[in-house]
Amino acid sequence: MEYLPIYVLIVSFVGLLLIGVPVAWSIAISSLLTMMTSISMLPALTTVSQRIATGLDSFALLAIPFFVLSGQLMNKGGIAHRLIDFAKTLVGALPGGLALINVVAAMLMGAIAGSAMASASAMGSILGPEMEKDGYSKEFGAAVNVTSSTLGLIIPPSNVLIVYSLASGGVSIAALFLAGYIPGILTGLFIMIVASLYAKKKKYKLGERSSLKEVAKKFVSAFPSLMLLVVVIGGIVAGIFTATEASAIAVLYTLILGYYYKEIKTKNLPQILLESAGTTAIVMLLIGASMSMSWVMSYENIPQDLSNLLLGLSDNPIVILLIINIMLLMVGIFMDMTPAVLIFTPIFLPIIMTLGMDPVHFGIVMILNLCIGLCTPPVGSVLFVGVGIANTTIEKVVRPLIPLFVAMIIALLLVTYIPALSLWLPGLFDL
Repeated sequence: MEYLPIYVLIVSFVGLLLIGVPVAWSIAISSLLTMMTSISMLPALTTVSQRIATGLDSFALLAIPFFVLSGQLMNKGGIAHRLIDFAKTLVGALPGGLALINVVAAMLMGAIAGSAMASASAMGSILGPEMEKDGYSKEFGAAVNVTSSTLGLIIPPSNVLIVYSLASGGVSIAALFLAGYIPGILTGLFIMIVASLYAKKKKYKLGERSSLKEVAKKFVSAFPSLMLLVVVIGGIVAGIFTATEASAIAVLYTLILGYYYKEIKTKNLPQILLESAGTTAIVMLLIGASMSMSWVMSYENIPQDLSNLLLGLSDNPIVILLIINIMLLMVGIFMDMTPAVLIFTPIFLPIIMTLGMDPVHFGIVMILNLCIGLCTPPVGSVLFVGVGIANTTIEKVVRPLIPLFVAMIIALLLVTYIPALSLWLPGLFDL
């Protein structure tokens, strides 16, 4: 194994992050320095620049700006309030009712908006003060909000699943979307169980039981929002349109819905478009830089060398998958999800293929694993949003977060070692 490119890649990338260089630039510069271990500076600079540009030259990636825009429209369009009201009628009377409402509403919001940040922001702003008013600690409320908000990245439509499809060389987006439902719901149930036990122990106030009439009324109010799932996922699975076309339809549908609810006005559109463009630009720069690093690692044979090293440690699939999960958990703590998926998919995919693991199954395991990293310092973006909205500190939130982390890790292990949890639904549709 040639160790110099690996040393240069790791040391330069970590060093740049430590001195405060933005992640995208850290990835691009460390890729350039690694390339320079094999060729001179000018060809290396040209190659890395080309790879950043060609990395974005993909029709599938058009889905990302559209889904980002539809998420912004949903966040401004009054959808969160209706989803929370509907969730209240379902679980509000159970122990820890408001916490459970947060989880259910976050799953619904995530499934519709596909954004953990949007979900954390919406749920924290609306439910946070209500939970505090009912005697819940703001730290517990923030912990539940942070962990449950990540479920939207597993439950489709999800931009990160589209990124994984690109990084894996074309795994079916429709299959990935269907594969995410059961693991996402299972993780949500584990979080709900822990939150309910915690609330029962702390003797938090119980909510009022809703009548069937009230459940029906709130369902009807939320029904147009929930129909987006049927339109987007149903259209993709039925073959009516591709994931990219579905994202454009999602924008049109949510725009009409925002006007229907009278929550969006024409004067709001420039600001919504500007915010969406800013988010898209950040994501796309990360994707381009990460694609260049993936290519450089492939050029230097780093994935093949690491694959041989891992397979040399053990030939037991259970042990190898456990090692990969631990490595991804460590990666998630220090790296944002999009570059992590683009960089580490080419490294681990050949290994899991050798073990006979389905790439769709591995995609769900990888995303679920990295979701945990979004809730952990030092770069847990969703953690920062949740803590900021709750007006508390990370140090205070960590304690109630720990049992919720344990719940997510148990769900991760179940999804890892029971392939049917991910593959049963795609199998029903022959995907």
